[in-house]
Amino acid sequence: MSKDNTEPKAEDLASTENYVAWRVEEPDGEVTYNLQLNNVTINFFDEEWEEFMELVRALAALP
Repeated sequence: MSKDNTEPKAEDLASTENYVAWRVEEPDGEVTYNLQLNNVTINFFDEEWEEFMELVRALAALP
């Protein structure tokens, strides 16, 4: 039996009571990152996610 590569692979990255971040790898190799903030979901492509993470790190460094 061959492995089915037509389904995206999702991986939870982190979650809290109200927020979830997850990563999805599509069968074609495209990677997207997703943030669910209560009833709003934001989707990022790989390059956008890297820039967003730079922003988060800068915010975390604030006093």
